[in-house]
Amino acid sequence: MALETTTARQAAKRPTVKRSSTSVQRWKAVTRKLRELGSIGSALASTGHPYMAHIVPMRRCNLACTYCNEYDDFSDPVPVDEMLRRIDDLGRLGTSVITISGGEPLLHPELDQIIARIRKTGAIAGMITNGYLLMPDRIERLNKAGLDHMQISIDNVMPDDVSKKSLKVLDAKLKMLAEYADFHVNINSVVGGGIANPSDALTVSERALGLGFSSTIGIIHDGSGQLKPLGDEERAVWDKVRNLTRRSYSRFNHFQEAIANGKPNDWRCRAGSRYLYICELGLVHYCSQQRGYPGVPLSGYQTADVKREFLTEKSCSPNCTISCVHQVSYIDHWRAPQTSQITPGASSHDAGQLVQIR
Repeated sequence: MALETTTARQAAKRPTVKRSSTSVQRWKAVTRKLRELGSIGSALASTGHPYMAHIVPMRRCNLACTYCNEYDDFSDPVPVDEMLRRIDDLGRLGTSVITISGGEPLLHPELDQIIARIRKTGAIAGMITNGYLLMPDRIERLNKAGLDHMQISIDNVMPDDVSKKSLKVLDAKLKMLAEYADFHVNINSVVGGGIANPSDALTVSERALGLGFSSTIGIIHDGSGQLKPLGDEERAVWDKVRNLTRRSYSRFNHFQEAIANGKPNDWRCRAGSRYLYICELGLVHYCSQQRGYPGVPLSGYQTADVKREFLTEKSCSPNCTISCVHQVSYIDHWRAPQTSQITPGASSHDAGQLVQIR
């Protein structure tokens, strides 16, 4: 514990290396913000298109975090021609934000081409990565491809048996991003079940903000798959991080207040409509934790499907902790009461099973 505390303090005090913004970087930041505002305006004007899609080009991962059910250690990358067709299908639906996830997307040999195709559709291009494979030349390639946003989750200060996504391992990668990235970087930390040292989340957030990144914090359920209220220490850390990051988009995570207290949320989940999860097989799912519903090919997904799912209530929504779905659904929280209902996963597992924040 003494070693971990010392390491945490050292990490928080490390000097930043954020380069001075160039005119090109400032211009990219301004145009990115304008595109984001335009996407929100379009979503407010019409409910007939997805706002965000997560798409998986690579299920294989170079890590094996024990809490994660979204990876394997053997899959081949999705062929790039097929990935480009799927990106075009999301463009056909009018998707505003397309985020590449996995597995580990940096393992895909044609990732730059995929990002460029996202930008060609007019969508905002994002990526979720563990960051292990980042090097200066790789970051520059992402700049050239047109990446807009990157998110890295850091689970602890020192690696342990649960997760190797630690600040100790990734701090050098963060400094590279601060030095070379033209895209926006967000660092996500977590508290809750399975996290041995809750104070690590505060150290991670302070380091991220010190490097000029944004920072968010999520809540995960315990090892038995049940949501538990945060303990006193966890709650104190959560409050401190939220105070640090209130200017970032984490301010939209009002749903986490109920989760922190172990209570369900009353909200309208727009998964299958405003939010789509596209697996490596090219199928549309509600989210990463409800794979199989609706479980139909993206190539055949139509605006009528988007509109139907917009009005479909999901029985798993009260205990859902999937941050991206909550945030996307928040755009439409004030309209269109849902008139039909479905129980995702009832045939294969407990429909009330709680799902993990990403």
